Amino acid sequence: MDAAFTEEQHDIRRTLRELLLKRCGPDEVKAAVRTPPGYDERLWRQLAAQLGLPGLALPAAYGGVGCGPTELALACEETGRAVLPSPLIATAALAAPLILALGSERQRSELLPALATGELTGTLAVPGGQLATALALTGPNDGDWAGGGRAGGMQARVQDGTWRLYGEAGQVLNGHTADVLVVAARTGGFARGRTLLFLVRATAPGPAARPDTGRTAGPGVPGLLRTRQTVLDETRPQARLELREVPAELLGGGDGDGDGDGAVVAAALAATGVTAAAALAAEAVGAADAALARTVAHVREREQFGRPIGSFQAVQHRLADLYVMLQAARSAAYYAAWSEGSGRSGGEGASAPYGTAEPGVGALALAQALETLRAVAAEAVQLHGGIGFTWEHEAHLYFKRAACDELLLGPAHRLRARAAEEAGLFTGGAGEAGGSGELGEERGAGGGRERGGGSRGADGSRVAPASAGVDGAPPGARAPQAVEV
Repeated sequence: MDAAFTEEQHDIRRTLRELLLKRCGPDEVKAAVRTPPGYDERLWRQLAAQLGLPGLALPAAYGGVGCGPTELALACEETGRAVLPSPLIATAALAAPLILALGSERQRSELLPALATGELTGTLAVPGGQLATALALTGPNDGDWAGGGRAGGMQARVQDGTWRLYGEAGQVLNGHTADVLVVAARTGGFARGRTLLFLVRATAPGPAARPDTGRTAGPGVPGLLRTRQTVLDETRPQARLELREVPAELLGGGDGDGDGDGAVVAAALAATGVTAAAALAAEAVGAADAALARTVAHVREREQFGRPIGSFQAVQHRLADLYVMLQAARSAAYYAAWSEGSGRSGGEGASAPYGTAEPGVGALALAQALETLRAVAAEAVQLHGGIGFTWEHEAHLYFKRAACDELLLGPAHRLRARAAEEAGLFTGGAGEAGGSGELGEERGAGGGRERGGGSRGADGSRVAPASAGVDGAPPGARAPQAVEV
């Protein structure tokens, strides 16, 4: 593994940082999130046209730049540093990879070039707020999380040779403005139920739009209603989608009810989850880095008791701990992106294999980054003093991002548990090998561990050892036991 970045990767980072410093300060961010789209459309078009930002990880054959997950993660680190409100994650890390992996050649040729140039934006719609589960970040995604016939899910059925979607999905990233919706829906009934992905080509608000309520409907898409939701972090706009017999197209082609492989869809979603986790982790690292830099600058200038508060050792220790956490999170995010891109590159196109990343690396990097951003943002609020507790201060941009990202994709302990499960860390047990090691553990009938030496009688009860005490202790005295940590 070569840990050094290439000159092209340095150029991507440097160019993007310079542009965002000019166009995306805290005041510009606050103004952009209050517009109907929730982001600066002119800045987004500039980022797409000049830097090819949404097409960084797409192959050149489909209008992309031909890079990979590492370059996308580097770009997301810079957008996170500015807390840029944009459809980058929804388009480049969720919708585009799924279309590339599962779409037919016609679907790729029609949609990917427009997504790569920023002409269209896309997103992934998952019912029930199950985005982390669908991407296999907090648990297996082979269940009926898309509905399974229950209320509140998303159902798909064939009517007159056309797929129809019925249901609703909440917490859809940029769902109120996305032009291409990749919708996860359950089909096949209970006997052959499986989760498939469908394309809904929504467009700009049409005659049925109601700007006063935040509801939009696309012309030519009957039955689709999109409502922008009120969220704590306005830089990450979300929407609720309501679909009532909306015509859709099966991702990958095919119009019959028998088409579509649920296992293939689950694998593609899991692979997309690694790419999205690496990008989101890098974005959180960038935000934490910016918050820490602002805090360090503040404690250098703020004086108390006749000296800068940054000169107090207690403050220095707190900042040093944050710096160590930040560097660990950055390394984890970079490694996750490298691991996902090491087996395939953007230039390989649709034939590139999925699932090549090291097991659990995406979820682990995201957990580390989310915890780091939460800790840095909380300390930033504290160390800024009274002004840091006002909603208008820049520190709350990072605090809100940390809180909402963990609610949307976490919590961190579930991400870590899933990473451990995928990596097989807790498969088997240390005490299973012999059952009579230093800890003196044995497995009971229910699989639980039992302490103490001795053996079992014919009826299964434990028989006390007949040996003398330990280290000269009298028989029957309690022996020292090792402590599990």
